[in-house]
This record gives sequence, structure tokens and C-alpha cells, in this order.
Amino acid sequence: MKSRHEIKKVANILKLGFHPDTITINTLIRGLCNSGKINKALHFHDDVIANGFQLDHVSYGTLIDGLCKIGETKAALQVLKKIEGSSVKSDVIMYSTIIDSFGKDKLVNDAFDLYSEMIVKGISPNVITYNTLVNTLCIVGQLKEAVGLLNEMSLKSISPNVRTFNTLIDGFCKEGEVEKNRSVVAVMIKQGVKPNVITYNSLMDGYFLVKEVNTAKHIFNSFVRRGVEPNTQSYNVMIDGLCKSRMVDEAVNLFKEMHLKNMAPDTITYNSLIDGLCKSGRISDVWDLIDEMHDRGQPANVITYNSLLDALFKNHKVEEAISLLKKIKDQGILPDKYTYTVLVDGLCKNGRLQDAQKVFRELLIKGYRLDAKMYTVMVNGLCKERLFDEAFSLLSLMEDNNCTPDVVTYEILVRALSENGKNDKAVKLLREMIAKGLLQE
Repeated sequence: MKSRHEIKKVANILKLGFHPDTITINTLIRGLCNSGKINKALHFHDDVIANGFQLDHVSYGTLIDGLCKIGETKAALQVLKKIEGSSVKSDVIMYSTIIDSFGKDKLVNDAFDLYSEMIVKGISPNVITYNTLVNTLCIVGQLKEAVGLLNEMSLKSISPNVRTFNTLIDGFCKEGEVEKNRSVVAVMIKQGVKPNVITYNSLMDGYFLVKEVNTAKHIFNSFVRRGVEPNTQSYNVMIDGLCKSRMVDEAVNLFKEMHLKNMAPDTITYNSLIDGLCKSGRISDVWDLIDEMHDRGQPANVITYNSLLDALFKNHKVEEAISLLKKIKDQGILPDKYTYTVLVDGLCKNGRLQDAQKVFRELLIKGYRLDAKMYTVMVNGLCKERLFDEAFSLLSLMEDNNCTPDVVTYEILVRALSENGKNDKAVKLLREMIAKGLLQE
């Protein structure tokens, strides 16, 4: 990347009336965009234009891409509009980049409006354009429409690639409609597109999601026969899925297999396995893994420690949990929302309600935006001690702080009231749930 001195030098040359070549200008703009200095790139663009130098489609494409990468989609659209008044023609890459950015923001209508605009302008969409549109629809769960785009591609003689199919497969998996992927894979193979490791990783993930563990295992075990080499992500999917299915020993075996294959586990691998071991009460094994993470240059993060903190509380090792929290803070690891939820819940369930209330109040004083789960944990703690007035006060505070109680919050209160003979209040709450659409009559 060019230095700040070189950028100033070019700016001064422009002021003197000399024009550097387009390659130099583009290199500078790309350098600024790649280092996240998008505003400076835009100012540089303005200086170049002010000095009578026209940029080319590469310059504008780089600016649009840079803006989209930092989520400034509207600004990228403005740059696209600026091109209309210049000698540069907007192209399919510029449009596809912005369409993709709109899709990631779940702005489906904006994405398709821009797609319609490029068609009107006579810019033909390519496979990248369609991939962005398919991804947009999959993100918002409009899978039927996504399949429609696949058919549209065939009508326009645009061949879908492996990314097109992988996006669609991942979309069906995330929606739990795994069986529909059989026909997607069939079409994929029929069109001569070979499934890759990403395809199989998505399928395994989908089958774990719908609790079809054996099918996921079958896919993993058939990698070699299919001519595909499993990667770290493949093992991560399997280890996480097996741990969540309470098959921790099998997950441990896969973890050992990675070492035998000289595959380096990443933080996700460790965190998945640690969470599985914690949930099965094998805390002593976890400390060894945390040491291993450190030795491999992948120190434990807040997600790692959240699993361990939760396990310590569930095994009634309250002092160890509190010491661990202090330790991670001393290491410069900032507790997140989930950390504090685990802490408050653990204190409540281990008979330390006052300590939990103290933590809860401190979080409110510090301005933390607590979510429904945190409030619910505190409500549950109060209900267990039959402190119903305090629980109802917390329910009111929740609403005052623009945090809507969910069905779990109400169910905890209703159950506790019923068990303690306060049926009138329980019925009143049930009616409130119905009025808020949280319960069907």
C-alpha cells in the first residue's frame, strides 16, 4: 500500500496540472480502501475529479466494494449514481456488489430494485449477480423464490456454479428442510457441478440441526469415497454436532484424529469440545484443553470461559466460578452479556440471591442493556425465594427499560404463583400473555 506521503505527493502533482496514470490512481484508491480508510479514498476521488482527471470503472468498482465491506451500502449506491454523469459505464460487478450488500442487510426489495435497474440499463446479470440474489433470499428464508431464481438462470443460459448450489443447500439446512436438499444435490450433479467440502459441511450441519446424527456421520465417513478431503470446518461441524447430541466420547476421538492427521484445531474446535465436556461434567479434562490452547497460540476466549463458568456453577463450585471470573478479567478478557447471565443464574441457583441482585443492580447502574434472558434469570431467582412483589417489580422495570418479557418470563411467574396458591394472580398473568399474543386461547 502507498504511504500517506505518496498520496499527498500525488495530490500536489494534480494541483500542478500533471496527471499520473490511471494505474497509479487505482493503486492509491485500492490501498486506502484495503486499509479501511474509505473516507480518505472518497476525498482523494474528489480531488482527482476537481483537477479534471477522469477515473475508470476499476476506480469506481474499488470504491463501491470498499464502502460495501464496511456496511455503507447507501453511500456505495450514491457512488454508482455519480458514475451516470461521467464517461465511465457502470458494470455488472458494481451492481452485483451493491446487490450483495443490500442482501446482507436483509433489504430484499432494495436488492431486487437494483437488479431491475441493471436489466433496464441493458447490463446483463451473470452468475455472481444471481448468487447474490439467491443468498439474499436464503438469508430471509424465501427459499421457494430462491429456487425460482435457479430456474430463471437456466432460461437465461447462465450456468449455476458450486457456490449457487451451496448457498441454496445452506439455506434449506438453516430452515430445517434438509430433505429438500436431495433434489438440489441431484440437480447439481446432473448439471455437472461437483459438490465440494462446503456442500458436505452444510449438509452435515443441517442433519445435526434436525437430530439426524447418523446421516451426518454417514456423510462425514463417506468423504474419501466422494473424492473430497475434510477440512477443519468439517471436523468442527462434527465435533459440535456430536457434543450437542451428548456423544462427547466420539467428539473426543475426532479431535484426536485431527492431531493424527496434523490438522490444527482452531478456537471453534476447542470451544465446541470444551462446551461438550463441560455439559457432561468432565471439567478436569477442560483445564488440559485450555492449557493446550495456550501452548498452540490460541488462548481461550470469553466463549471458552463461559462454558466453564456455567459448568462450575452447575456443579455447585461457586467459589471456583467466582475466582475464574476474576481470573479472566485479570487476563484482559471482557465478560459479555452471556457471562453475566451465567453468573446471575448460577448465584441464584446456588442460594446466593443477594449476591445475584448486587451484580444485577451494578449492571443496571453501569448502563448495560440487559436482555429478556437476564431479566428472566433474575425473576426466576426471586420466585424460588417466593419474593413475588420483587419479581413483579422487575417485570415492570423490564418494560420501563424497553425490554419485552417473553413467554419464558411469564411461564416462570405463572408456575411459581400456581405452586404457591396464588391462583388469582396466575390467571391474571395468563390473560396478560394472551393479550400480548404470547399464548393462544
